[in-house]
Amino acid sequence: MKLLWLFCALALLAEFLGTIGGFGSSVFFVPFAGYFLDFHSVLGITAVFHLASNLSKIALFRQGLDWGVILRIGIPGVVFVLIGSLLSRWMPKAEASLVLGCFLVLFSGILLFFGEITVRPNLHNSVIGGGLSGLFAGLLGTGGAIRGMTLAAFNLEKEVFIATSAMIDMGIDFTRTVVYVAQGYVHWHDLYLVPILVVLSFLGTWLGKLALNHISQTQFRNIVLFLILSIGLLSLGQYIWGWSVL
Repeated sequence: MKLLWLFCALALLAEFLGTIGGFGSSVFFVPFAGYFLDFHSVLGITAVFHLASNLSKIALFRQGLDWGVILRIGIPGVVFVLIGSLLSRWMPKAEASLVLGCFLVLFSGILLFFGEITVRPNLHNSVIGGGLSGLFAGLLGTGGAIRGMTLAAFNLEKEVFIATSAMIDMGIDFTRTVVYVAQGYVHWHDLYLVPILVVLSFLGTWLGKLALNHISQTQFRNIVLFLILSIGLLSLGQYIWGWSVL
């Protein structure tokens, strides 16, 4: 019972941070859940949890939806999450974490320390960001950091950022959930967690929305990039020292 309470507290924290960071809870929930569940179970339950998380963000931030960005990033994201999900059975986890960590540290560091740099939200840049986000979401259960970095580079308003990211993630999560279920990653003995996580996802998103009312656009962008940089460093730490963080 104590472990369940700890699991729920960490899931709520992951959802809160994911809302503040604008790119979803899986980047925090996956490392937390890894201490309680095996890797494939984490992939399966994270996908289900994130579906509820995205629904709550779409409901609470729906006025910020940008369908142009959603389609340009979301379509390649769905295609590549399918590829990543299928490859997850064979791809070495450590090497994938190393590549992800290097990518996140390099580009988030550039955007964070050279704040005047922005990237045009054109088709080319959107396809690259969406494709990489989907690929790592399928491989590691979390690709939101790459999508968050892409949206941060586009310098979108925070409401547009969160709502758009959640809608893109909805397509990605639905796709990988289907693949994970087909591959046996969603286990019957873990299903009791689903209603608990649904409630926590809405509560964490609501608390995050309240916090965002007191955060400026510049502060929001810096928070996003700082969290992404931290995730990248943790990914590198996992590879170098064997930390269990992703």
